[in-house]
Amino acid sequence: MRILHTMLRVGNLDRSIAFYTEVLGMKLLRRNDYPDGKFTLAFVGYQDEKDGAVLELTYNWGVEQYDLGSGYGHIAIEVDNAGEACELVKQKGGSVIREAGPMKHGTTVIAFVSDPDGYKIEFIQKKS
Repeated sequence: MRILHTMLRVGNLDRSIAFYTEVLGMKLLRRNDYPDGKFTLAFVGYQDEKDGAVLELTYNWGVEQYDLGSGYGHIAIEVDNAGEACELVKQKGGSVIREAGPMKHGTTVIAFVSDPDGYKIEFIQKKS
């Protein structure tokens, strides 16, 4: 068994695709409309779906916002340098919600950014 993808419901698919591809550097792997179901699916990731887990962005036509609830945590992405990754996000118009620094009660350097729908993405800096 392996994890295939994580699904996120998004309020504006083009805006979300732009964030994940232009700000976070993922690739748009595929996009399909389902007119009978009134939804569109877009898959984004750093590698092909056959090689690793990706994100499924689900746009239900006409739904512009979701209550994220209290159960969702975050997506984690490994980066070479969390501070530099945050600066790139800011330069591209993204939102940094926790600057790079050591995690509480530990030494791992982390940071958090937010996507346009409010989903949190954690940057975890590679250990040297």
